[in-house]
Amino acid sequence: MQPSVTLFGPLDTIMGSTAPGGVLVIEYVIMGLVIANLVTRQLAHRRHTKQYEDGGADALGRHPAHTASNVILILTSFYYMTLAHHGGMVMSMLVLGAIITDFFEFEARRVEARRDMPLERPKGSIFAAMLVLLYASYQSLFWVIAGPWDSVV
Repeated sequence: MQPSVTLFGPLDTIMGSTAPGGVLVIEYVIMGLVIANLVTRQLAHRRHTKQYEDGGADALGRHPAHTASNVILILTSFYYMTLAHHGGMVMSMLVLGAIITDFFEFEARRVEARRDMPLERPKGSIFAAMLVLLYASYQSLFWVIAGPWDSVV
């Protein structure tokens, strides 16, 4: 699906072109970014646990790779909205929800550290990230099951 209006010139031409399976290239890029975000989320949790063990509640800080991953993911999902309006809107809302959840989970870890409680995994933000992963998988990999799906539905 080629976009009718190219706001970003050559970037729209590359990202708006169709890849194997008839999917936009940007959808594969977002899928990769979501997976990278899950990896940085795990790294951030490990770092928080180590910081808490080493320096207590005041030592907790945000992981720069995870912060960068969040920023890149939200910007890419907003850009996706310029190419595919419906899919981009849904993806942007899911990504925004995951980032807001991630913000509150970080604050919850700080509260746990101040109360000398063991740090829990960020269950809410993991769930929100998994929702984003499910939708990104649906957008980019639906062509795998499109034939059997059409015969059933």
